[in-house]
This record gives sequence, C-alpha cells and structure tokens, in this order.
Amino acid sequence: MSVNSPTLYVQEFASTIEMLVQQKQSKLSSAVTVGGGHYGEQASPVDQIGLIEVSENASRFEPMPRTDASFDRRWVFPTNWDLNQLMDKNDLLRMMVDPKNVMAMSAVAAMNRRKDRTILDGLINANFTGKAGTTSTTLPSTQVVGVSTGGATSRLNVAKLRAAQEILLSNDVDTDSEELYCVIDAKAHSALLSEVQITSSDFNAGSDVPVLRDGRIARFLGFNFIHCERATEFNAADDLGGTSTPIMCFAKSGAYFGAWQDIKVDVSERKDVRALPWQLYIAATFGATRLEEKKVVKVWSRP
Repeated sequence: MSVNSPTLYVQEFASTIEMLVQQKQSKLSSAVTVGGGHYGEQASPVDQIGLIEVSENASRFEPMPRTDASFDRRWVFPTNWDLNQLMDKNDLLRMMVDPKNVMAMSAVAAMNRRKDRTILDGLINANFTGKAGTTSTTLPSTQVVGVSTGGATSRLNVAKLRAAQEILLSNDVDTDSEELYCVIDAKAHSALLSEVQITSSDFNAGSDVPVLRDGRIARFLGFNFIHCERATEFNAADDLGGTSTPIMCFAKSGAYFGAWQDIKVDVSERKDVRALPWQLYIAATFGATRLEEKKVVKVWSRP
C-alpha cells in the first residue's frame, strides 16, 4: 500500500435535508372559533346583545315598562404576513439534494407559529368593539387570577386552575357544552406535574378522560391542555409587578380567528433576476380577537 493513498480518501455527504426542531403545526387554531372569507380593512364576526332580566307584574293596569337591551359589535383587524426565499440555480447545480421542498415546509411552519401568536395576542391584549371598532376593550381584572394564588409569586398550580374554573362558572359559562382550553408552556406543565392532584390516581378515579397521557397533562378540571411555547413570548408584568407568563384559559366560543387569505405558497422562477433563481414565497392575511371577555381568563404564572 502506497503511503500516498490518503490522497484518495473520500468524504460522504448527506443525501437528505431535515428541518431543525421547531413547532410545525398551529396548535391553537383548532381551539378557537375559525372564520374565513373576510374582506375589507376590518370585519365583524358577530353582533352581541347584553343580559336582560324579567320583572314581576304585581298590579293591574300599570303603564307598560320598557327594557332596553345593550348591543355591541366585535371586530377583527387583518395583518398581512409573508416570507420570501430565493434559491440560485447555480447553487442547485452544486448540491446533492434539492432543498426547495424543505424550504417551503419550513416557511409553512413559520406561518403556523404566527397564527398561534396572533391568537394569543387576541386573547391577551386589547380588542376593538363598538359600532365602528373604535372602542378599545381590555380583559378586566375580574378575569385575571393573581400570581400569588395558591402560593406567594407561584408558578401554575391547581389552586390557580380552580380559580380560573370558578371565574368561568360564576360567569354562567356552560361548561357542560362548551369546549374549554388551557394553553401552557413547558415550565407551567412541569410545575403542574409536581401537584399531587394531577399525578395521583386517587384524585382522578372514575374519570372517563385520563389526566395524564404519555406523561403529559391532557385534561383536568374540564380544561383541555395545549402545550405551546409561544405563550412565553407574551411574558409581562403581573399583578405584583414581576415578570410572569400569561396562561390563558378560555372557552372555544370565546375566541375567534379570522382569515382574509389562508396560507398561500408560490414556487416560481424569478425572470427579473440573474440566473433565474427559484423564488419560494408564502403569504397569509389574518387576525384574532376575543368574542367575550367573560369566557376568557388569564392566569399569571412565574417562570
């Protein structure tokens, strides 16, 4: 064997391309009311009528009283989102694998994460109501569970979930027919796993839906749990001034996602650019809002 044989050593390169770990699908769009086909600079998904009560008729021939119900209108505003990628054909000639398909999949995953951020923004922040959508409506303090519920400046715990359930029940949310959801991040999920009411079968005997499924919390106190790390992107000052994650508990009918244009992917040649590179373009237009504050609860959880 010649001492010069290492000159002929070869290198093996990958014949596949994989996406790095990331959230690929929208986790929240199935947990809210979804509407499509919107057009214009804003859209109203629903008009609403307020609570009224009957009065006792205890006398004869009195003038007829009148009850004036309150009316309101919810609005959702669209935001345009897009992402553009170019792939030079001269670069493709030097590659073993054509990456365009994976690049398109990565772009769709990015748009799906944006959907979840939009839904969370609509649940957490100010919405717009009124005749023309000029009234800013925030989530009132009566719909917020404080950070020290169940323990001083604590993470998510069973006491906080019970407080959220109590708020919804006291608002006459029909928990028998409504789908209830709770969006948690990894740290909040880990905190709940330290609660004996979550992990002990003694507290959950006879339940037709298991609390834990493959070591993850699936359902508890009527809430279906959704793990979504996008929640941590909305960390903010809690009721005691510290930084906490807003854990959102809500009824499906209390949140709305509206699409002007759902995800559209276009792969085409750029005739105006040298070497006619492939352009992978993705776009969508959508917005989100609460439909009713009394169906949404924010729970503060310290990270």
